Amino acid sequence: MDSNRAVKQVTGILAILLAGIIFIGSLGSEPMQLFFFFIWIWAFIISSLYLKSSVGNEQLLQSVMYLLLITTFFNQSFLSIHFGFFSLFVYRLLLLVALVVFLTYVVKHSGLSADWKQIRVKGILLFLLFWMAYGGASLIWSKSVLDGIKYLFLMGVGMTFVFLAVFTFTRISRLLVFYTIWMVMTAGLLALGLINYFGHIQMPTSTLYGAPFYKTAYPTAVFTNQNDFATFLSISFFFYLSAARNSLNSMRQTAALLLAGLSLFIIVVTQSRAGIIGLAVGGAFYLFLLLPSWAKKAAAVTGSAAILIGLIVFSKSLIAKSAGLFFSTASYSVNETLSSNVIRSNLLKDTFYYVADTFGMGVGAGNLPYYLEYEPIYNTSHIYQVHNWLAEILGNFGLIIALGYVTMYACLFVSLYRASRLYVDRTYKMLIEGCLTAMASFVISNISPSSVSNLYFHWVFLGLLISTVSVLKNEPLGGMTEMGTKKIIDHEGAYL
Repeated sequence: MDSNRAVKQVTGILAILLAGIIFIGSLGSEPMQLFFFFIWIWAFIISSLYLKSSVGNEQLLQSVMYLLLITTFFNQSFLSIHFGFFSLFVYRLLLLVALVVFLTYVVKHSGLSADWKQIRVKGILLFLLFWMAYGGASLIWSKSVLDGIKYLFLMGVGMTFVFLAVFTFTRISRLLVFYTIWMVMTAGLLALGLINYFGHIQMPTSTLYGAPFYKTAYPTAVFTNQNDFATFLSISFFFYLSAARNSLNSMRQTAALLLAGLSLFIIVVTQSRAGIIGLAVGGAFYLFLLLPSWAKKAAAVTGSAAILIGLIVFSKSLIAKSAGLFFSTASYSVNETLSSNVIRSNLLKDTFYYVADTFGMGVGAGNLPYYLEYEPIYNTSHIYQVHNWLAEILGNFGLIIALGYVTMYACLFVSLYRASRLYVDRTYKMLIEGCLTAMASFVISNISPSSVSNLYFHWVFLGLLISTVSVLKNEPLGGMTEMGTKKIIDHEGAYL
């Protein structure tokens, strides 16, 4: 059977089986659940026998990963089974299936040595493993081991997806399916956001579910709150923009521009300042990308000069604010109402204090909220999440992991930027430009959610970035150069 056709067929069969499980879980009557589950079991057995005889393990893994990717956009909707502090959602169920299929693939291929040789982001994957190992070791000095275990579980789920993505999405064609699934599923979430806004209807997973009428107009879709949704859309906006710019089909261009406009509208009505600023930063960088080489140099020099002049002109104010952030003492009463900016500043001050107090090692995985709640230095108005992804990493894991994450992100960004100067094929450019500008936007918009570790789309986005860099480094051809000739790229990825 043709490989692409087989993958589509398997994905369809698995989607039907998954829909059956969701349907059974939604039934209120236990006898009805048992009846339909019995039917589902037979359907599962028949499907398994068919797939075993007609589909290879690699094709099955691709199909499961595509379906897993789709379910990540459901978040906690449709199916939720609770076991104490552990909850099983649709995407976690599919992740377990993907792991089983992947391990079966490894056994049948006598290990991963051949696949590992094709991976061009080994350093990044090893850093992620080190991060998890450090997090496990940090439980030794954590004050709340249970919080640490919960946090590491969430990270482990996210990192597992990243590893599976890197080993599965090893071709540009597969990455394009990844990219397309993201855009299509986002369109569905935008529709939900419009229903939230105009209909004042919220999903049960939202903190605004059952809230006063005037609050239910904030778009949340399947997310916990509007800030999480805005951060997600700050990434999706640039995927649509890049698709519109690099598509030759007028209908696709129009659809992508319309969805980009809807993303912008939803971000604005969420009133997420970080999301709006993130769009501005990403948009400015996109304009920079589109400049010719000579203009980029001029823009870089002009921008650097403007920043330098700004630092000189506002140096006194910046020094005063920096001193206040690091050296000021707590001067607010417990019952005083603080502005959002003051609360965020106090959260950062507390985080820096904890890092210094632990000699740069961090308070331990998942323990930053515990410290902010029970050992606060400054008044944070009963807010115990730092609302800054890098500060969250720094506070929980210390300087080594925080610097490692920044280095990883910077390496991915530089690799994609260098690739953007070589590829002129529209397919490649859509993927590269979308990833680059979304990265620039996320640098700012990540301060909008209370915590990023539990936002699964962050790990999905990271999986796309790492997989893209790995594939580009492994590509034998760099597409068409500006001279219109094929350019052979070194297999070691020297261009990245």
